Amino acid sequence: MKSMTGFGKREVLSQGTMVGVELRSVNHRFCEIMVRLPKTLSSLELELKEQVKKVCERGRVELMVTVNGGVGGTKKVVELDRELARRYIKELQALQRDCHLSGTVDVNVVAGLRDIFSLSEEPAPIKDMSSVVVGLTQKALGDLEKMRRKEGAVLQKDLMQRIQDIDGRLRTIQQRIPLALQASGVRLKARVAKLLEGQSVNMDRLAQEIAMLAERSDVTEELTRLQSHLAQFRTALKEKVPVGKRLDFLLQEMGREVNTIGSKASDGDISTEVVELKSELEKIREQVQNIE
Repeated sequence: MKSMTGFGKREVLSQGTMVGVELRSVNHRFCEIMVRLPKTLSSLELELKEQVKKVCERGRVELMVTVNGGVGGTKKVVELDRELARRYIKELQALQRDCHLSGTVDVNVVAGLRDIFSLSEEPAPIKDMSSVVVGLTQKALGDLEKMRRKEGAVLQKDLMQRIQDIDGRLRTIQQRIPLALQASGVRLKARVAKLLEGQSVNMDRLAQEIAMLAERSDVTEELTRLQSHLAQFRTALKEKVPVGKRLDFLLQEMGREVNTIGSKASDGDISTEVVELKSELEKIREQVQNIE
């Protein structure tokens, strides 16, 4: 079992340039992959997404590739603002005519015009850059996968414990049902006796009413289905394939059964257990939202 939360990062210094790949993943209903690349590597986007899909079947995954020049890993780029240079030359020639100045406006003069030149640095091209990035991505995915499995193991242990607690509360409810039905029968007899105030009671009719009350309050079917859902939940937790959606569905079904038990069982102790069950299921639901 894997969590949908993870992180992986790998870097390498290649031909004087530092190349890095960073991966982050969080929970999401589906598989959503966001890739951020330098413009020179934009053609790799689809290939990198396919790489991620082989490892992550659910979750929102962000992949970022960085390329930073190191010692000897950059080249200087000179850019000339030709339009500005032409305006300079035109104005200098006009000034020369107006003021009858000697000399010529040549390349030496233009070279002295500092603001028409700009100097920048960019990473020197790396041979086989694509293969470098793909290789780093594979290693970063390995780190991401390792972290997701590690967190998944922690979630699995926690969920197993919570399911065990729920199982214990269901046994408590199961044991309480006969006592609750008996108490309901006693209360019904007492109410009938009070209403009739000493008059004769049709015991057959009373027994029938008590039987109907017991039938309406019987939660055996709900408990049986809950136990079945719990068994399926345990089995799913041990599987190696993504089970997050299945666990979420089972939780919905368990929630329905618990609600039915709460509405049918008119007993204080059972009602208390139902409240605790609902609280525990909600905590499990929060955990399951992060399972792939």
